[in-house]
Amino acid sequence: MKNIRLALVIQNCSAGQFDVNLQAFETFTLQAKARGADMVVFPEMNLTGYVSGEKIRDIARPITQDLEEFLLKLANAQDIIILAGLARKDAVGKIFASHLSVLPKAGIHIYDKVHTAPPEKEFYSAGDDVSIIHSTHLKFGVQLCYDAHFPSLSTHMAKQGAELIVIPHASPRGDSHEKLESWLRHLTARAFDNGIFVAACNQVGQNRNGLTFPGVAVVIGPDGRVVDQKLSASEPAMLVTTLKGDLLEQVRSHKMRYFLPNRREDLYSC
Repeated sequence: MKNIRLALVIQNCSAGQFDVNLQAFETFTLQAKARGADMVVFPEMNLTGYVSGEKIRDIARPITQDLEEFLLKLANAQDIIILAGLARKDAVGKIFASHLSVLPKAGIHIYDKVHTAPPEKEFYSAGDDVSIIHSTHLKFGVQLCYDAHFPSLSTHMAKQGAELIVIPHASPRGDSHEKLESWLRHLTARAFDNGIFVAACNQVGQNRNGLTFPGVAVVIGPDGRVVDQKLSASEPAMLVTTLKGDLLEQVRSHKMRYFLPNRREDLYSC
């Protein structure tokens, strides 16, 4: 893995205000590129806003050809990998919490959240594809919010070659410090146990549908240590940092710090 300049956006995402959210998304993408980013990551459902109740049926939308063309044009023009999310409605009306990975000159990959949280199950369908995405200089996986609480998912992605797992959130309640403390209890373990980078970001502020989000972005190295972090109580913000390939190599070349090669696959598979 080569060094990757990564931007994590803490975006205010108004529920049902797609055009407003899209404009903010474009502005942040241009700012990320201006700061040298190779990849920019937005929170879960940043384009539609997040809702876990009945209103999601109104704000969910299909991925149209116009949207695909807009995203690809932006990624190609800026030569940057873009990860953005929405409540996606498919052709038969099922709704998914989806995240799109837009690779310059290489198309769009769709990840549908595979572990829907208990309050979401009535409204969202679960995805079943946990493929790893191969870009020019990086192999990465995508999880969404509640997905991060299932260790075997991260291990599966690491075994498939992921060097980075990106985990966009739409996680309300608490303040930024409390949210970061909560994340560090499990995200550091995902990184350390699997010898991978983990990067997470959250929405921020009020979403005009009764939810308030604490702004957080954090990057954790394959040694389980925090590489960089940013907190924002109520305003949009962006964390830009570098994932160093040397750090990944140091961990994975150390016999006592890289654990995956020594798993007893003959005893268990999860």
